[in-house]
Amino acid sequence: MLYFYCRCISRRRQLPKTIILFVLIIEAEIPLDEQAKKILLDIARKSIHAAITGGDKPHFACDLPDLIRKSGVFVTLKTQGQLRGCIGRFVSDIPLYELVSEMAISSATEDPRFEFNRIKPLELNQLKIEISVLSPLIKISNPLDFELGKHGIYIKKDFHVGCFLPQVATETGWSKEEFLSFCCSSKAGLPANAWKNKEVEISIFTTEIIEEGK
Repeated sequence: MLYFYCRCISRRRQLPKTIILFVLIIEAEIPLDEQAKKILLDIARKSIHAAITGGDKPHFACDLPDLIRKSGVFVTLKTQGQLRGCIGRFVSDIPLYELVSEMAISSATEDPRFEFNRIKPLELNQLKIEISVLSPLIKISNPLDFELGKHGIYIKKDFHVGCFLPQVATETGWSKEEFLSFCCSSKAGLPANAWKNKEVEISIFTTEIIEEGK
C-alpha cells in the first residue's frame, strides 16, 4: 500500500487526505498469520504466569516481521467471563511482541480497578487472554461517523482521556450515542454529553483480536 502512495507522489499526483488515511488503515489491518498469533499468546501467558507467581520476568527474542513492527496493543484478561484486567497503549516505541509482554503484565498486576483483588495463582488455569492489536488513531469531525463493533473510540479534552475497544459495543449492545456517552463519563471523567462539544477530540481505530482457542 505504501508503494502505491509513493508511486502517486512520484507522478506529481496529490492524493486527497481521506484517501491517504484509508491507505494507512488498510496497511494496519493486514492480519497476523497463525504462527504470529500463537507466539503472542504464548508470550502473554508466560509473562502473566511469571508476574503472578513471583518468577523471573521472561525474556523473549523474535525476528518475525509481523512481530517486530510497532503497533499499539491492549491485553484483556477474564476469568469465567468476568473482567480481571485490561491495559494497553495506543502507540509504541518497542516491537509488538515486547509490548504484548509488558501490557500482559500490567493488565495482571496494575489495573487500578483490581487493586485489592489481583489475579491469584489459582486463577491462572482459567484465565482467558485476549490481545487487541490496534490500527493508528484517525480523528473524526462527526462524532457519529463510526461503525459499532468495528471501531473503537478515543476521546480527549485537555488532560481528560478515555477509550473503549470495539468489542465493548458488541458486548453491551449500546447505541452510538450511548457508546460515546459512557466513554466520556466512565473513562474520560467528562460529562456524558461532552462528545457533542466541538472542543472534544474524538478518534477512531480498529483492532485485530487474538484469542486462545480461536
